[in-house]
Amino acid sequence: MYRELGALLRREFLRWWRTPVWILSSLLVPVLYLILFGQGFGQGLGQCPPQLGLSCFLGAPNYFSFFSVGMVGFVALTMSLFSGANIIFDKGLGIIKRQVATPAPRATLFLSPLIFRSLMALMPAFLVLGLAVLLAHIPGFVGLTITSNPGLLGAVEILAAVLVLSLMFNALFLSFGFALDNPQSYFGVVNLLNLPILFLSNALYPPTSEPGWLMSIAAYNPVSLCINVLRLDLFGAGAYYTYPAAVYLGGLFAWAALFVGVALVVGRRALRTP
Repeated sequence: MYRELGALLRREFLRWWRTPVWILSSLLVPVLYLILFGQGFGQGLGQCPPQLGLSCFLGAPNYFSFFSVGMVGFVALTMSLFSGANIIFDKGLGIIKRQVATPAPRATLFLSPLIFRSLMALMPAFLVLGLAVLLAHIPGFVGLTITSNPGLLGAVEILAAVLVLSLMFNALFLSFGFALDNPQSYFGVVNLLNLPILFLSNALYPPTSEPGWLMSIAAYNPVSLCINVLRLDLFGAGAYYTYPAAVYLGGLFAWAALFVGVALVVGRRALRTP
């Protein structure tokens, strides 16, 4: 199984490497969002009002710091949107049918794009964080201000949170790719889920400005759980959250186990030889 998985991972890498437009767009799109939207809203919203302390930005010292950390969840979501589209195209070209005919275990056909795309999402996610920190040292720009030392444990929690979030969304959209045969149907489902998942979270704006029922949804949104881990470790904002970072990380693992489990069932059924 490991040899077959390695071969399929190499195929995924070569397909990615030979499409420079894909590489460039996956890196530039989050950077453009960070600079255009982050700087625009960051300059306008600025600091929390003194009477609210840091509660309006959940412990972040300014809106740009709040926004730039939330962009990590945005990147993990958007990087996974097209993972299922490649499966649909491979099915249309007969590639999946030829792979199913090989001795390779069925699970490797699902695990190879899942692993590769989940790892690839780490690159633009941490590029966003690095650029946000760099902007703080450029005159005329608002940048990410880290007010707490995350330490080794915090760094591991941040890495795990981003990787698990990417893993679960890639599993979700890969399952759609295996279950659907029409690209139009796939992108219809993707567009239906993309914005609600993102905006029903605390990634881009504080949930304290939302109605109570939206705040309840945002609290259990997996994007929110991931971002809570990052903000707790980068800002030391324990006073603004109900639980420590490890609890939010545990909730994220639970979501991932559910999504990956469902996706494996869907993938195996779709790859079953008729």
